[in-house]
Amino acid sequence: MFQKIEHIGIAVKSLESAIPKYEQLLGTSCYKTETVETEGVHTAFFKVGESKIELLASVSEDGVIARYIEKKGEGIHHIAYAVEDIHSEMNRLKDEGFILLSEEPKPGADQKWVCFVHPKSTGGVLVELCMDRDE
Repeated sequence: MFQKIEHIGIAVKSLESAIPKYEQLLGTSCYKTETVETEGVHTAFFKVGESKIELLASVSEDGVIARYIEKKGEGIHHIAYAVEDIHSEMNRLKDEGFILLSEEPKPGADQKWVCFVHPKSTGGVLVELCMDRDE
């Protein structure tokens, strides 16, 4: 079961130009940046109340975020939901007919296990499931 909105992912061309803009917009500092090699993204995080904003920039010119921006422009990329048990939630969603983009959770940014749900099965919204990693 979904617990809360964990973060909203926003695709940007450049973290260097986007971070100051979002610090000014949100009135708070970026608290963390990291690269997630398995997903080919550089990320930057901001806390907004109980939720977070994640900026995503592509590691390479042909990465998934670069292709997304080329097709749709900068903007909201996904909505992530915190779940208590990512495996059972993945099984529940598969049983309900949703299309998952991976068979197993992957290590994601901000010490999370993640799995994405295909937008074709969610009315056009890329959904991410997130569960804390104990590491």
